[in-house]
Amino acid sequence: MQGGNMSRLMGLIALFTILFSMTACAAGAAPSGIEAGRDTEQTSAVSETTPSNETYASDQVRERHTDTGTAADSRNTETGNNEMGKFDFNSRTVLLNSGYTMPIIGLGTYALDHDTCVNSVKALLENGGRLIDTAYMYHNEEAVGEGVRQAMEEYGIPREDIFVITKLYPSQFSDPEAAIEMALRKLDIEYIDMMLLHHPGTDDVKAYKAMETYVEQGKIRSLGLSNWYVDELTEFLPQVTVTPALVQNEIHPYYQEQDVVPFIQDKGIVVQCWYPLGGRGHTAELLGDETIKSIADAHGVSSAQVILRWDLQRGIVAIPGSSNPEHIKENLDLFGFELSDEEMAAISALDRGEKHDWY
Repeated sequence: MQGGNMSRLMGLIALFTILFSMTACAAGAAPSGIEAGRDTEQTSAVSETTPSNETYASDQVRERHTDTGTAADSRNTETGNNEMGKFDFNSRTVLLNSGYTMPIIGLGTYALDHDTCVNSVKALLENGGRLIDTAYMYHNEEAVGEGVRQAMEEYGIPREDIFVITKLYPSQFSDPEAAIEMALRKLDIEYIDMMLLHHPGTDDVKAYKAMETYVEQGKIRSLGLSNWYVDELTEFLPQVTVTPALVQNEIHPYYQEQDVVPFIQDKGIVVQCWYPLGGRGHTAELLGDETIKSIADAHGVSSAQVILRWDLQRGIVAIPGSSNPEHIKENLDLFGFELSDEEMAAISALDRGEKHDWY
C-alpha cells in the first residue's frame, strides 16, 4: 500500500514537473514576441519618416528656393503679398518672379552729382521710400552707396528693407565680371538687389549670363533689362536661363507703351518706368496738361502725384528723379487717393507715342 502510494506520488510529481516546465517555456516566449512586435513598429516608423531619395531631393530644392529669398521674402509673409506681379498697396511692394519683394515707388538718380545724390537718397529713405535706381553711366553708384550707408546708420533702417538697382552699360558687356565687381565695390552695400542691362548691345547675352552666375553666388538677387521692347525681348529671352524680373522703359502719359506693357506683364515680368514725369525739358508741359491738372484739382493733389498714381494703377513701378527733398517726399505720398476708371481713361487718351529719349 505504501509502495503503491509512493509510486502514485512520484508520478504526480513528475507530471507536475512537466506541466511547470511547459508553462515556464510559454511565459519565456511571450517577452520575445512582444519585443519582436516593438521592433516591427520601430522599423515601420523609420520607413515612414526617413525620406526616399526622391523626397529628400525635393526637400532640398524647397530649402534652396527658400534660402534664395531669405531677406526680402520674409516680408512677403509679413505683408501678405504672395501673388507674383500684383501690387500690394498696403505694403507698397510687388512680388517679383525672383521671389523678392520690391517697392513700387522710388527715386531715379540720373544726372545727380555726388553730394546731391547722397542727399537725395537720404531724403527718400528718411521719408519712407526704399527703392533707388542708379547705373554705371550715371557715375553716382558710389554716392548711392554712401547715402544708403549713412541712412542705415542715422535712421536705423535695415539693409534688407532697401532695394537698390544698378545697370551695366553696353561698353561693359565684353568683360561683365569686371563690371559687376566694380559695381559691387562702388556701391559697397553687401549685395546688389537688382542689376539690369542698360540697353541691348553686342554681347548682351554674355553679360546677362555672367549676372546669372552672380545670382547663384548671392551677390546679386534679381536681374532685369532696360530699354527692351517686344522684338528685343522675343529674341533675347530664349537665350537666357533666368527670366528677367523687371523691364525698365520710358513711360509717361505722352508715351504710354500700351502694347508693350501688357506684353511684358503677361510674361510674369514687372514693368518699371523711367521719365515718368516726361523727362528733363518736358516735365513742365506734362505737369501743366489741362487734363492732368483738372484731375489733380479734383483730388487735392499735384499733377506729379496724379501721374505717378496712374502708373501704379497700371501696375507700373515708378522711379521719378528729383534733387528736391520736398518733391521726393511728395512723390511718395500716393496712397491717400485713387483714380477712377474715367480718370484713368482720360489720361490714357493723352498718348502721343512721343518718346523723349533715344533708348
